[in-house]
Amino acid sequence: MTDADNSEQGGAVLALDAVCLTRGDRQVLRDVTLHSRARRIGIVGRNGSGKTTLARVISGLVPVDSGTLKVCGVDVVRDRKAALRTVGILFQNPDHQIIFPTVHEELSFGLTQMGQSKTEAARRVAAILSDFGKSHWADAATHSLSHGQKQLVCLMAVIAMAPRVVVLDEPFSGLDIVTRMQLGRYLSQIAAAVVHVSHDPASLQDYDHVVWLDAGQIVQQGPAQDVLAAYVTQMKALGAGDDLSDLAG
Repeated sequence: MTDADNSEQGGAVLALDAVCLTRGDRQVLRDVTLHSRARRIGIVGRNGSGKTTLARVISGLVPVDSGTLKVCGVDVVRDRKAALRTVGILFQNPDHQIIFPTVHEELSFGLTQMGQSKTEAARRVAAILSDFGKSHWADAATHSLSHGQKQLVCLMAVIAMAPRVVVLDEPFSGLDIVTRMQLGRYLSQIAAAVVHVSHDPASLQDYDHVVWLDAGQIVQQGPAQDVLAAYVTQMKALGAGDDLSDLAG
């Protein structure tokens, strides 16, 4: 059964139809159509291909010029309240995401924004920290944490809100191998569906459905093995050439 067949039956994690977005004189996304019920969806592409913009669109943070977009049946742009309960995003740089001085405050914020009382939020924060074995972090100053620890705090903050979909925008960038492995282990255990944006095919090789994006357009999508093999072949061909215009900015 194809992803298109699945989407027609309802229950699609992602349902994008002819999504377009222009910034200035540049069309960042061009007729992006994607229907998938997969629990692990990867989006691969070079720098400047539109991956991060697509991640923000899926998260409801950026409105599109045309086309339709739903995540688990929710229009995340028009219904922001429902979007908060449906999709969460983990940015590449945790310093762009963390806004509070302590871990407890950072984890509590989203919960209170969803309408939980301080008591309810505190209970939920304690449970999340315990689940991750980080109860001793509650009063820790966020600025004192390492890059990897901050990324874990951001992940816990997203998971605390129990979204149905978690969007990851290059979450392993700048992390050493050990930290990447540890964060990857945490991510593999979460119940939510995952949409993982990356330029690194190795990080997506075990995913159910992979989308190759280039210049804002989908070049190929389908099983990870097929898409990633084609992507790597193309990248190797570009890398073997002498045309410096192929170098990504």
